[in-house]
Amino acid sequence: MSIDGLPPLREVIERHGLQAKKALGQNFLFDLNLTGKIARTAGDLSDATVIEVGPGPGGLTRALLANGARHVIAIERDERCLAALAEVSDHYPGRLEIVSGDALKTDFAALASGGAGGPVKIIANLPYNIGTELLVRWLTVSEWPPFYASMTLMFQREVAQRIVATPGSDAYGRLGVLAGWRTQARIAFDVPPQAFTPPPKVTSSVVHLEPRATPLPTDVKKLGRVTEAAFGQRRKMLRQSVKSLGGEALLERAGIDPTRRAETLSVEEFVRLTNTV
Repeated sequence: MSIDGLPPLREVIERHGLQAKKALGQNFLFDLNLTGKIARTAGDLSDATVIEVGPGPGGLTRALLANGARHVIAIERDERCLAALAEVSDHYPGRLEIVSGDALKTDFAALASGGAGGPVKIIANLPYNIGTELLVRWLTVSEWPPFYASMTLMFQREVAQRIVATPGSDAYGRLGVLAGWRTQARIAFDVPPQAFTPPPKVTSSVVHLEPRATPLPTDVKKLGRVTEAAFGQRRKMLRQSVKSLGGEALLERAGIDPTRRAETLSVEEFVRLTNTV
């Protein structure tokens, strides 16, 4: 089955010798039904500039272009994949821009402003070893509203559950506070291990995040410090875990019971605590 007249991905991988590298967190997605579903989860792409991280041999890239993405900027660190991506670019003249480089060293806002205009959507089957770090960076950009209109991202299911977690749940932590503070996040669907090559040991989930127009005002770096301290010793009472920030006196000023634990605090309470520091 082909969505675009290009050779099947398995053939592309064989021809270019692209066995997935564990060191790069690579798991290639071959299922065209799934890559198409990810593209559709991001909504209308006809006017969008899409930023994709870790396209590998181009499975999701092809689905984005076949689903009408106006312009795709694909950032790939593995030089072995560039020739396969160039073939996709030739098939869609002027619509795919390939950036050879490390996503962790990329200025995404600058990349977005140099795109083809329209809303910027980040859509990616993120390499497992850098996914969380990239998400935290995108959630904590200093300019808000951010450079992106939405993010549709693949994570290990356990990470996805932490992103959408609410107070009181075991999965609720720093990631849930940051995502809940600045975005509305939901798990769109799960992806079984056998959809990938090689199959990971865990189920994956696609998460869709849309920025809140006006998140509660607070200092983003301070909020990071407060959540880090609070969840650093999550089984302890807050008066102990935030001792370095002012402990019991700080909590009383913020109107928060010092005997509570971090996972019981709402996003609003974390913001109030941050603004009291």
